[in-house]
Amino acid sequence: MEADLNIKAEADERGDRPTTTVILAMSADGKIADRSRAAARFGSALDKAHLEQQVAKADGVLLGAGTLRAYGTTLRVVQPEWLVQRQQRDKALQPVQIVCSRSAVINPQLSFFQQPVPRWLLTTTIGSRQWQEGEAFERIFVVETATGEIAWQAAFEQLWASGLKHLAVLGGGALVASLLEANLVDELWLTVCPLLLGGVDAPTPVDGAGIMAALAPRLQLLEVRSISDEVFLHYKVKKG
Repeated sequence: MEADLNIKAEADERGDRPTTTVILAMSADGKIADRSRAAARFGSALDKAHLEQQVAKADGVLLGAGTLRAYGTTLRVVQPEWLVQRQQRDKALQPVQIVCSRSAVINPQLSFFQQPVPRWLLTTTIGSRQWQEGEAFERIFVVETATGEIAWQAAFEQLWASGLKHLAVLGGGALVASLLEANLVDELWLTVCPLLLGGVDAPTPVDGAGIMAALAPRLQLLEVRSISDEVFLHYKVKKG
């Protein structure tokens, strides 16, 4: 409850965009998938429960198209206690699932499109064209820069105006990198799992071109939990 109050206080203070929490599981050497970039299923059942709990607190879930392609589905809130808590907070049973992709090249046959969840698309003019017809997405946000990239600050303002006050970010690394570059990440939950994946082509929690050390966002450690062979790390991104 205290964490929820902190999120609300920060959102009220910010006033123009949702707060964001990145939630990822990674290997002990910092990889969120192996070099094939297939769906990563190395987290324990406890880690999955932790992920569902964090998702249950959110108004919306952000996921990149690559993550959606790898898994084919998204994580729904199914535990009765989290569903009850959402009802008590006057939230819909499922948070909005927001696919973020400049090109929006996504297979419409994915099981994701049959899941009973609200689906939105955040994309560009080019990416929106193939989805304008049909009912795959309830809402399509076209927010782009002059160079045809997603304009993240403007997009978050629109999500805030649409009633989303807290977002859970489930990856992948390219999406997290874009949000960090735009200064739109507030907190991170990282689960360190007991395996080593290695490989220069294996994705990390923050992909993209990388960040020079002098410009790297600094983190404040809020909480550490060690359960069995996994470690749960909760960070706040320091601002300014």
